[in-house]
Amino acid sequence: MFILLCGSTALGFLLKSQFLERFAQETALDSMGLIISFLVTITAIVVGLLINTAKSFIDATQRHWAILAGQLIRLDQSLRNYGAGAEPMRRQLQSFTAAAIVKFWRAEDIPIEVDYPDVRAVSKREATHEMSHLLNSIELGIIQLKPGDPLHERLAIDCFDQFKDFSNARLSLLLTPQNTLPAPFLKVLVSWIMIIFVCFGLRAPANPLVIIAITLSATTLSGMVFAIIDVVDPYKGLYNISSKNMHYALEAMLRCR
Repeated sequence: MFILLCGSTALGFLLKSQFLERFAQETALDSMGLIISFLVTITAIVVGLLINTAKSFIDATQRHWAILAGQLIRLDQSLRNYGAGAEPMRRQLQSFTAAAIVKFWRAEDIPIEVDYPDVRAVSKREATHEMSHLLNSIELGIIQLKPGDPLHERLAIDCFDQFKDFSNARLSLLLTPQNTLPAPFLKVLVSWIMIIFVCFGLRAPANPLVIIAITLSATTLSGMVFAIIDVVDPYKGLYNISSKNMHYALEAMLRCR
């Protein structure tokens, strides 16, 4: 991005010196200054909105994961309260939690004592299908519980209620947008900024002070655009969504084996 912006400015300097020097009258330069101000204002508004949208997206997705992790802990607690009859479902829930971490945060380490589907070897769509099958097995296991007394009947009902709440939280997460911006829009934004820097080259004199100012501006804008692009995939990069809530949920399950 930085190279593109500096190259755009150099193109503006070249066009002015080679072809447009005779048109660089004071009135023309004043008019160009107004045009540049308009373009800069519009671009600043758009970039500000994009940064705000990206931050809101990250915050909302992080909240979804926090809710999901909390529901996992509550469901595991309900299964543990039921006793030995629900132990197979607890192990499946641990496998699901580990697989979810691996699916979304593919560089994360998982405790070796947890068996989970190798979702890294398949596409995200196939991984979602495999994990849905695992959850269906947990649901069927809960439905097939055979409580032998009124206490276990109430515990079985609580397990199923907690499973429904967890399923709703998972669907809410899956149905939210998985990225902030489409790539074509980002390309258009970069094109706008490049046009502005071409105009800088056409308008400004090619002296060291101006070149330093333009270089600093290019550096700043490159950082902003990088931050926006970095959160297009919220599970990678510097500004990614943390997996700490899911790791905490898995650790809580394993502590209570």
